[in-house]
Amino acid sequence: MKTYNEANWDIMEVLAKITDRKTMSLFLKDLLTPQEFEEIHHRWQIIKLLNKTVTQREIAKKLNVSIATITRGSRALKNHKGGFNKILKSSEYYD
Repeated sequence: MKTYNEANWDIMEVLAKITDRKTMSLFLKDLLTPQEFEEIHHRWQIIKLLNKTVTQREIAKKLNVSIATITRGSRALKNHKGGFNKILKSSEYYD
């Protein structure tokens, strides 16, 4: 049986190899419950809004999420070496 870290690398390798949106959509729908997919969607929306300097209260109201959820995203965004910042700063991944 694979260790936790080996399992993480395995799924990341699979995700990195998916090159088209339709396949990614089908894979994620099979992998995640609708609620899990929605949570990931909300987390990404929170990060994008925080990056645009929208206030936490405005985000909470707009997305109907708790301040605690937004604060978690805010802390992650403060990590300038983290993945969110890498994606947000690179046109390779995100426009």
